[in-house]
Amino acid sequence: MANVFPKWVNTLPIKIIIAIILIKTAVVLGVTYYFTPKYTRAGYAPTQPVAFSHALHAGQLEIDCRYCHTFVDRSEHSNVPGSNVCMSCHSMVQKDSPQLAAVRDSYESGEPVPWVRIHKTPDYVYFNHSVHVNRGISCVECHGEIQKMEVVHHAKPLSMGFCLECHRNPEQYIRPVEEVYNLDWERPTDPESLAELHSFVHDWKVNPPQSCSGCHR
Repeated sequence: MANVFPKWVNTLPIKIIIAIILIKTAVVLGVTYYFTPKYTRAGYAPTQPVAFSHALHAGQLEIDCRYCHTFVDRSEHSNVPGSNVCMSCHSMVQKDSPQLAAVRDSYESGEPVPWVRIHKTPDYVYFNHSVHVNRGISCVECHGEIQKMEVVHHAKPLSMGFCLECHRNPEQYIRPVEEVYNLDWERPTDPESLAELHSFVHDWKVNPPQSCSGCHR
């Protein structure tokens, strides 16, 4: 009896299995690569209820980050300033500006200004602001050159790979503690100064965790 199907049909099941494996692999790799913070949040710049220029306040006026974000060096979280902090200046400076109407209303009513959150780590990630800034890691390392931003945007990916790069090579990111809030500080290039920066890692016992349990608690 003659064969009903051609010989190449015999290899069809294995070809189908290989194709399914390749397709699934491509999907997994695509989701893993393109659904990381590098692609889903980097560049995110929402419109805020009040136009606030960090370039003016942190850059031109050189207001220390801790004046507004008062708990950044004492808490796990960097707090968003209340309208009372804004009004400590704007009760005298541009006190009748229509751009600050939402701030004045918030101050009078006690209801917070509905700021739109920009930077956010996943719920399964533990991050402590105070640990980092008190060990020589400046705001710009995670938030970018915030002192130059008219509109704050999500400048760095804040992905696991991004964090691990710093944890593996802290000497490349650490700076003197007194320069943490100097956002215009430039890393020296001479060997003696670099050696001093590298010594901070040893002297301050900086040993960032690289195991899963360090950040996933």
